[in-house]
Formats: sequence, C-alpha cells, structure tokens
Amino acid sequence: MVQTLTHIDLTRFRNFEKSAFEIGPDLTLIIGENARGKTSLLESIYTIIYGTGFRETREIELVKWDTDENLIEGFFQDSEHTNLFQVRMQKADTSRVKKMYFVNKTHKTAAQYRTMQSQAVLFAPEQIQIITGSPSRRRRYFDEVLSAVDPTYRKSLRQYETALRTRNKVLENYENELSLVSEIAFWDAFLIEHAAYITTKRKEYTDYLNEHPDINGKHFTTLYRPDVFSEERIAEVRAREYRLRRTVIGPQKDDVTLFLNEPTKKNVSHFGSRSEQRMAIFWLKLNELLYFEKMTHAKPILLLDDIFSELDEHNRKLVMSVIKEYQTIATTTDEDIKDLSQMPEVVIRL
Repeated sequence: MVQTLTHIDLTRFRNFEKSAFEIGPDLTLIIGENARGKTSLLESIYTIIYGTGFRETREIELVKWDTDENLIEGFFQDSEHTNLFQVRMQKADTSRVKKMYFVNKTHKTAAQYRTMQSQAVLFAPEQIQIITGSPSRRRRYFDEVLSAVDPTYRKSLRQYETALRTRNKVLENYENELSLVSEIAFWDAFLIEHAAYITTKRKEYTDYLNEHPDINGKHFTTLYRPDVFSEERIAEVRAREYRLRRTVIGPQKDDVTLFLNEPTKKNVSHFGSRSEQRMAIFWLKLNELLYFEKMTHAKPILLLDDIFSELDEHNRKLVMSVIKEYQTIATTTDEDIKDLSQMPEVVIRL
C-alpha cells in the first residue's frame, strides 16, 4: 500500500504533553537546538509505523514519565483515503508497557497492524555501530530489516529465541544424560526447522546487498558466516554442550563482515577509516530502501536523525539526491541545510 504521512499527533509521548505536527509529502525538516525533542518527534514517526522506538532505552520511557499511558496518532494518505493509525501504550508495571493498535479506530493485532502499515528506513549517526560494533549488533540489523517485510521471518525468529531459552534451561538443569536425550530431542527438531528459515533469509539479504555493491565510486560487499544448527552439528558439539550446559551453535552466533573492495579488499569494521565506515552505513541504508521498495512495491519513508553534521558537503549532496526519491523527515540543528535541498518542504521548529 502506497501511503504518505500527513500528520502526527502526540499525547504524552516522551516529553511531549500534547502536540500535533504537519508532515510534508516530500521533505520535512525538524530544526532546533539539542535537547528540544527533535529525535523524540522522529522516533514517534518510527513508533507509529513499527510499534516500537529506536533508541537504546527502555520502552516504558516512551510514555511521559509522570503519566500512565500515551497515544501516537498518524494520518496516512493513500490514493483514495486518509487512514488513521494509532498506537496506545499503557504502563503495565515499572518496566513494561502494554501496547494496543488501531487502524481507523478498529482494534488490530500487532501482526495485522504491520501488514497495513508503511515501511520506514532510519539513518542515524549511532548506526555506525552496525559496522564497528559486535556481531550481535549486525544480527539485530538484519533481523529488523527482514522482520519488517517478512511476517514469517519475524514469527520464526521469535519462536527460535523462545525455544533456545527453553533448550538452554533443559541443558542447565539436567540430572542424567539418559533423560536429557529424550527431552532435548524435541527442541532440537524445533530449532533446526526455524534456524534453517532464519539462515536462508539472512543469506538471501546478503546476496541482495552483493548484487548492488556500488555507491559513489566505491564498491562494497558482504560475507555472511552462518553458524548452522543441524543434526550433524548437534552431534559434533553434543559432548561440549553437555559439559557447558548451554547451546553453543545456531543463528544467534551468525556474523556478517562488510568489505570495501577498492583499491584492495579490506574489512571495513577493522581497517576502514571513519569516512569509509560512514559510507558503508549509507550503502546499507540505500540498499535497505531499495529492498523495501522491491518487497512491498511501495516507497518507504526515510527518517534522517541529525546525519548532516557527520557529513561533508559532497556527501550531503549525495544524501540529498536520495531524498528526492522518498518522503523524508530529517532532524538538524543547521538552518542552512534547507538551502541544499531545492525541494518543496515543511519546516518544524522546536
């Protein structure tokens, strides 16, 4: 479904008590000094699309600190109608929230809501950790992309993670190997099935990235290194798992390495300059946009969180060339950014 976000209304979302904002069909700039709520506003747009925030904080912090619930409302225009999407969060206890989803005021499950929503691609400076951080950060990135467009992947990943925790509990608490063999066999078969799907889809996405290696005269590729969960590998590590009392193989140990292939092939994470690492992230994000477009037959919304301060003028213009193709909402402290765009725009000042 091709949809354009036209308005976002916030009630007790982070530090916003009650606010409403118009969003332009092309470029919307959110301009203001630091700590004025620019990123929170951008995060609210991410939340109305995905039902979750994007900052490394507890989800309960999306609800204004002195209240018990919030409401995010997004108005999306398709070719015929304006559709109202709502996400309501209620504090369940001191650390959790209960979420409810509505489309045109009709209650939906999270899965139903996502199938009716748009996609969004977030580009923020801290995402350089996808390159420089641990393998778990890269796995999380792949999981976020694939879960956004593949409900089966999202379900399979969730079931794999739940079953893995159960299998680890079985290994941790067994008293004799005879009883362990029969109990763990069920979880092995269950995990093998879901691990195969996860591995297949991660491999497909890395193949897609490698089919689109070029950006701005540079050539990037990825190498996917799956940690296969299969009957053969289980047999290989069985004695080790019994000794350590935990699962030692599986997709939770996968990694992806990014390479810059010119002039010589090098691992961007370990040997790339800061500029090359930033370009690698931009390459990933550009391909994420194209991948979503291919999978959904609709253009995603592009969310840029204060990235211009990280880029020189040449790379700013490169970003601007991409912006022209997508509805874009961008935060910045720089009033001069709008002079680069030469696009119709809405400006929000905080």
